[in-house]
Amino acid sequence: MRSTSNELPTTMSIKVGDQAPDFTLVTKTPDGPELVSLGDLIGKSNIVLLFVPMAFTGGCCTTELCDVSSSMADYDSLDAKVLGISGDNPFAQEAWAEKEGITLTLLSDYDHAVTAAYGVAYEQFLPEKNLIMGGVAKRSAFVIDKAGIIQYAEVQEHPKDMPDFEAIKSTLRSL
Repeated sequence: MRSTSNELPTTMSIKVGDQAPDFTLVTKTPDGPELVSLGDLIGKSNIVLLFVPMAFTGGCCTTELCDVSSSMADYDSLDAKVLGISGDNPFAQEAWAEKEGITLTLLSDYDHAVTAAYGVAYEQFLPEKNLIMGGVAKRSAFVIDKAGIIQYAEVQEHPKDMPDFEAIKSTLRSL
């Protein structure tokens, strides 16, 4: 786990070597909402989970997912499927993706259950502004191998801090 700020408290229950918690979340496709289950993807490719706080929240989340979208060929060559997860509803995620050119699959963790299962939820999001928005995902990255084991885990304490994408790709190259 890498942290670049001590401003917000964290707990992280998932670590390298753990079995990735399974989940089923909704994504919005051109054909309508569809369910995506982690368990259905295990064994087919390595998986990169990118948790982001919220859609349309300034440049941070948009920059991160646009950068990943523009380098999707790198992830494809590393046999990795990249999934973005936020607590937004799938229709808001679809509008965000269309507006910003985000091409990776976005999954709606509307009830924040997956965020909680991975131990990456803020108790208070943006407490310096007195916003009490518990359950919002911390910017986090997990690499899951084809056996469903966590091979990389990183949680950022401050919402503006980005994951180490070179370390993520290095981990994928080692699998």
